[in-house]
Amino acid sequence: MERAIFAGGCFWCMVHPFDELAGIESIVSGYTGGTIENPTYQDVCGGGTGHTEAVEILFNPELIDYEALLNIYWQQVDPTDAFGQFQDRGDTYRPVIFYTSEAQKQLAEKSKYALQNSGRFTDPIVVSIEPAQEFYVAEEYHQDFYRKSPERYALTSAFRQHFLNTIWHK
Repeated sequence: MERAIFAGGCFWCMVHPFDELAGIESIVSGYTGGTIENPTYQDVCGGGTGHTEAVEILFNPELIDYEALLNIYWQQVDPTDAFGQFQDRGDTYRPVIFYTSEAQKQLAEKSKYALQNSGRFTDPIVVSIEPAQEFYVAEEYHQDFYRKSPERYALTSAFRQHFLNTIWHK
């Protein structure tokens, strides 16, 4: 198994697009990139910890490769917004690809370059590509949120879905 870590706003909205793909062993919501160990949701949302909400994906590269995951990632975020995603604002929600190997870093940079040159966006692609740091699993009530609370998930993800449908499904 390999690990991929992606941040793209609220982690609730980042689980479902990857969750049921062949080759995905698990997907967990959590926090990474911060300065304290074992942060809570309240710590992270309170600011000052430096953590970003993210998802950690364990995948079988024989069934789904990292490039496929990157393609899915780009279609879940507004890659031109470095200050959060959709209604979620601030560093906690910044878009980041956290690489776990030099190969992942190179693939992420290549995919970012390709997206920038695709003409799909007129503004620069500002998603950060950073080395993975310690990943802390979020509280249980955040895991599989789209299944546990489908009505609230639908409300939370509506603005995101409208944007994504406009950009990717013209």
